[in-house]
Amino acid sequence: MLEQLFPNLIVKLPEFGQSIIDTFVMLGITGLFSLIFGTFFGVILVVTKEGNILENKIVYTILSTIIDLFRAIPFIILIIALISVTRFVMGTSIGIRGAVFPLIVGSVPFFARQVESALSEVDNGLIEASQAMGCSPIEIIFRVYLKESIPALIRATTITLIAIIGYISMAGAVGAGGIGDFAIRYGAYQYETDTTICCIIVLLLITTLIQSLGNYLERKTTH
Repeated sequence: MLEQLFPNLIVKLPEFGQSIIDTFVMLGITGLFSLIFGTFFGVILVVTKEGNILENKIVYTILSTIIDLFRAIPFIILIIALISVTRFVMGTSIGIRGAVFPLIVGSVPFFARQVESALSEVDNGLIEASQAMGCSPIEIIFRVYLKESIPALIRATTITLIAIIGYISMAGAVGAGGIGDFAIRYGAYQYETDTTICCIIVLLLITTLIQSLGNYLERKTTH
C-alpha cells in the first residue's frame, strides 16, 4: 500500500529518515540558543522599559530597534544576507552547520519579543511588594518575573519552536538540509507529488506534537 501511495519516497527512505533527523538537530540547537539569548534579551527589554525596575531609555530603545530590525527581514532574505557572515563563523554556508547560525539570528529576536510579552503580564503589585520587602533587581527577575510567567513562557516557547520549524523548511531553499531541503530537491525540482505530500504530513505531525506538549505543560504549570 505504501509503495502505491508513495512510490518515489519508498526508494529514498534512508535519505528521508536522515532529513527528519537533521530537522530535529537544527530544531534542538536553534531552540536551545533561542531560549538562552531570547530570554536574556526579553528580560532586558522588560526591566529597562519606562517605569520598570531598571528603567533605562537608551538601552531599551537601542535593543528594541535592533530586535525589530531583524524581525522585519523575511527569513529567506536574512539567510542570503548572512551568507558571508555564516561562512566566516561556521566555516560553511550550506548544510546543518550553515543553517544553524541564520536560524539562531532569525529566531532569537522573535523569542525575545515573546518573552517580553509574557513577562509584561506579571502583576505590578507583585513587583512593588517585592521591592517593598527589599528584594534586589536580580531577585525580582528570577523570583517574580520568571517564576510567575512560567505558563506564559511555555506558551511563548511553543510558538517559537513551531516558527523555527517553518524557518528550517525555508532554509531548505539554500541547501540547509532537513525536510524542507528534501521536499524542494525531490518534490519541487523533480515533481514528485507523493514526496511533497509526505513531507507536509511529517511537518504537520511534528508541529502537532510540539503544540500538544506545550499545551500540556502550560496546563500543568498554571496555578
